[in-house]
Amino acid sequence: MPKEKEDAAPKKAAGRPAKKAPQLLRGFRDILPVDQPYWRWVRNTAESFAAGYGFEEIGLAILEETSLFSRSIGNQTDIVSKEMFTFIDKSDGSLTLRPEATASVARAYITHGMLNLPQPVKLYYWGPMFRRERPQAGRQRQFHQLGFEALGDDNPVIDAQLILLAYNFFKALGLDGISIQINSIGTPQARHEYVKELVGYFRSKRKLLPVEEKERLSKNPLRLLDSKDPVCQQLRADAPQLMDWLDDASKTHFMKVIEYLDELDIPYTLNPYLVRGLDYYTRTVFEIWPGEQEEGAQSALGGGGRYDGLIELLGGRPTPAAGFSCGVERIILQLKARGIALPHQDTAEVFLAQIGDAAKIKAVTLFEQLRTAGIRTGESFSKDGLKTQLEAAHKHGVQYVLIIGQKEVLDGTILIRDMESGVQEIIDFKKTVAEIKKKLANGSNSGQVNGL
Repeated sequence: MPKEKEDAAPKKAAGRPAKKAPQLLRGFRDILPVDQPYWRWVRNTAESFAAGYGFEEIGLAILEETSLFSRSIGNQTDIVSKEMFTFIDKSDGSLTLRPEATASVARAYITHGMLNLPQPVKLYYWGPMFRRERPQAGRQRQFHQLGFEALGDDNPVIDAQLILLAYNFFKALGLDGISIQINSIGTPQARHEYVKELVGYFRSKRKLLPVEEKERLSKNPLRLLDSKDPVCQQLRADAPQLMDWLDDASKTHFMKVIEYLDELDIPYTLNPYLVRGLDYYTRTVFEIWPGEQEEGAQSALGGGGRYDGLIELLGGRPTPAAGFSCGVERIILQLKARGIALPHQDTAEVFLAQIGDAAKIKAVTLFEQLRTAGIRTGESFSKDGLKTQLEAAHKHGVQYVLIIGQKEVLDGTILIRDMESGVQEIIDFKKTVAEIKKKLANGSNSGQVNGL
């Protein structure tokens, strides 16, 4: 009888289920080495601005009591009602992976008695946030934000400086032409009266509203103003204007912010429909968009504003505060979409090649000497062929390759090849570090010419 063909796939062992490789969770991503230069560029730029503007870095807890976010962000917001990763811990009650960082900054301000520090306290942060929303471009369930917060001062110059910082930060990244949208939403008291008028207006148009907007009308009516729904955008044109309901102090504050921006020559657009989505905001609010905001556009690159009542709401003393945050993934998407060339990254300056076991031992020792001396060195110690190693050196883009073979081991020498000119020279092995430092410093190329 002919032999049956064996199955291409290996047979399962009797009684054992087939093993399945672990998969990434929906909405979570690994940040691979190919993307790390973008992440370093954004973070290094942010840290440079933090230092330049006097913001100190704070590392915030990733896991917090759920009540921190429900009290600060608002129970009726989409974040709290739909998107938070919340679970019950055996001993600590209801806990939540942080969906944003401002509430955590306010909690840290109270927890660590920062009220006793010179005010304003200026803090910078960077890290992952978590929201269980529908994953799409620029929106993941684990995402990263960087942010700047100034706590303890209500002067409008703080608002203006934060907007200035944001504007200059994006310019430094290479993202020119960004659009800053700005508005004032006044105090909670003034907003309360305005919301009554707004609800009355939209209730008269309720039949025209989509289901989701009807839900917002009952739970969070201010969000009708910045809705992306075309029907809602058409209706809001005749809705009561929030600016008409601002208290005098908020109007004065906002006008001073605008005066600073005009004096600083910062381009901005007054957007009467900008309200932001979180309950803790007061007075100035702003967002940063890649360009002129288009109807139906999904993602701002960042946003923020004042939250003068948040610290008191969480149990601290009355403390004015303002800040903004930016989405790192969204920034990187813009850098890629615009083809922004990143500044030169730190790469290998020389490459160390070896031929034979004895040479490999000498090369490993030399590598440590070069590294200790601060010379970035590439290598392929696991490879034996010189051709393969020279190809690797070419990929590194180095100018100099250091070659050690059996002859060099016996003679106590090393061969230096200039990859650009092809010139090679032999030097004393013990002088390698000093000679390479000299070449990298002045680009000289002298010595005995030799053929390989």
